[in-house]
Order: sequence, then C-alpha cells, then structure tokens
Amino acid sequence: MGTEMHGDGGRAAATIDIDRSDTAYRAWLKEAVRKVQADANRSADTHLLRFPLPEAWGIDLYLKDESTHPTGSLKHRLARSLFLYGLCNGWIRPGKPVIEASSGSTAVSEAYFAKLIGVPFIAVMPRTTSPEKCRLIEFHGGRCHFVDDSRKMYEESATLAAETGGHYMDQFTYAERATDWRGNNNIAESIYQQMRLERYPEPAWIVATAGTGGTSATIARYVHYMQFDTRICVPDPENSCFFDGWTNHNPLATSDCGSRIEGIGRPRMEPSFVPGAIDRMMKVPDAASVAAVRALETAIGRKAGGSTGTGLWSAFKLVAEMVEQGSTGSVVTLICDPGDRYLDKYYSDSWLAGQGLDIAPYASTIDSFLADGNWP
Repeated sequence: MGTEMHGDGGRAAATIDIDRSDTAYRAWLKEAVRKVQADANRSADTHLLRFPLPEAWGIDLYLKDESTHPTGSLKHRLARSLFLYGLCNGWIRPGKPVIEASSGSTAVSEAYFAKLIGVPFIAVMPRTTSPEKCRLIEFHGGRCHFVDDSRKMYEESATLAAETGGHYMDQFTYAERATDWRGNNNIAESIYQQMRLERYPEPAWIVATAGTGGTSATIARYVHYMQFDTRICVPDPENSCFFDGWTNHNPLATSDCGSRIEGIGRPRMEPSFVPGAIDRMMKVPDAASVAAVRALETAIGRKAGGSTGTGLWSAFKLVAEMVEQGSTGSVVTLICDPGDRYLDKYYSDSWLAGQGLDIAPYASTIDSFLADGNWP
C-alpha cells in the first residue's frame, strides 16, 4: 500500500493505492474460467435439421436443434456466457452461491456450470415449473426455491443474494450483453456457417422466440453487423407483454400473469429484449404452439418443448406468405429444448383439457398448410 500525490489546479489530493489481488482467488478464477471454456471446447455444434416441405414450393425450412447441448437446451449457450461474464467481472466468488430467476431451462444449465466450478446454485422458479426441470436442476446439484407469482422472481432472487452473499445472475438483464453478438461461434454465426452449402444460404427469415430476448438480440445484431438481408421474427405466446410493448413502443408494458409456454414470454419488458433490432413480431395462441410441436413430432419424429412450437407456428405462417407471394428462399427456426421435459404438459391431453386448450382447429390449419402451402 502506498500514497500518491496528484496535482489538481494547484491543490494536492492524496489517494491511497490498495492492491486487492489475492493469489488464491486469482488461481481459483483462472481455473473456473478454464473449466467453462473447456466445456465449450468439448462441445460439438448443434445440428441444423430440415423440416420436409414440398420441393415445388422452392422454400426450405430448417430447425436449429439446440436440444443437443450437454444440458439439453438453447440456454446452455446463455448459461456459459453468463458464467464467463460473471467470473470475469469478479461477481462470482469461491464458495458463494449463484442465484437465478428462471422458468427452468436456464436454471438447469446454470446448475451444471455452478457444479462445474464448484459453487452452490439456487434457482428461483414459479411453482408451476415442470417436475422434470426441477429434477434436472437438483441432478446437477442445484436447489429449487419456488414462488407462487412469477413476477416475484426478481425480487426474491435479489433478496436471496443479499442474504447469502451470493451473486444474482439476472439473465433478464445480462443475456444480451454477456454474449458476443459479433461472432465467436454464437448461435447466429453457427446458423450461417451451417447454411453455407444450402440452396438458399442466406435465410429470408430467422424465427427466435423470446424469454430474456437475448437470442433474438444476438441474431439480429449479427445480421445487421454482417449486412445480411435476413429479417428477424419474434413470436410471443399468450400472457406475455413483449408483443404489446413492441407494437405500441411501450417499454413499460406488463402482463398480469405468467406464460404457459415455459421458457418464453414475460410479464414485463425485460432489459435484454431489444425491440429495435427485430423486424416483426407475431402473437401466437398457446394451443397453436402445442399443435405445432405435435406436428413436428409427426414430421421428423422428435418431441420438443412448447417454445419450439411457438416458433414453428410462426415459421409456417412465414413460409405460407412466401408461397402466396411466389417467393423462394429459406426460413430458420429453433428447437429450444426436448419434449421429454413436458410429457405431463404439452403432450398430455388431460393437461390441455385442464387448461381449456383446444388444439384441433390449429392442427387442422397446419395440416391444410402442409398439404397445399395455403394458410386458411
């Protein structure tokens, strides 16, 4: 420790120089960052699957299958970025818990990374979160802390962080800034690399649903940065304020209750949702999301979560518009997480009946569209 004197207009001001570096902490930090980066190095890229459409339409539909990440969802990318961001900012400390407000998939992925670097993890979640997600959080060593009102997750997470001396990760604020949107193997760069040899390598549309909004922000920024002509569509489920906030240019828009489509839709306009970066939004009924995700299983033999259905429904509509206009090109959407997490929800007829959701009209719309390309 030393004292330095600095001149200031003839006045002298003393400043105290304190070296807060701690050898043990810096060693822990280097090892934690190495472990998180090594996880990325071990992971292959996720697959880009084709959804079968008639060749005569001249339109190709793809699904970026993010369910193949080690923790089974799109949120694995986000969790890795958030941990690196928190570690390099000095926010995540040895022995102190990481706390997150999450509807499930982000918490599963963050529990994985917390265990990887040896810190406790607490997920603050709605009580309605699927049991399978809760099991996976606990499998990775995390603890579930439930709230009855999803709008209370933020406050409860901050309170737990203050009480434990831990770090509230706050994905809804930091998702858009923790990811390097210019490239560095983010999801957008990966999509374009995988599309390189397709007949329409530059997609006409990329469809990305929004929970934090970080994925749509990353893809949209990358598109603008690389000067592509691709447009970005963000579908929004029922009981979410994003569509209203975007349509009415209202950053204070809210919704009175939580989304039934886990992982997407929010009761407030989240800081990581960047309305100005995206080109279009669609409001998608929850029953349509379920109908679409069941149609996906019929078409390619893969179960996926409800948020995938929300995106796929919108992708179908965009393809139908292109057919009507006589346009050719490609559309890309995402498989966000696997359907085995939701067997008691989106694949359960009794759950649908209990929620008052009738998917039959939407399933009929999809069947009609897939038959002739027209949207009823």
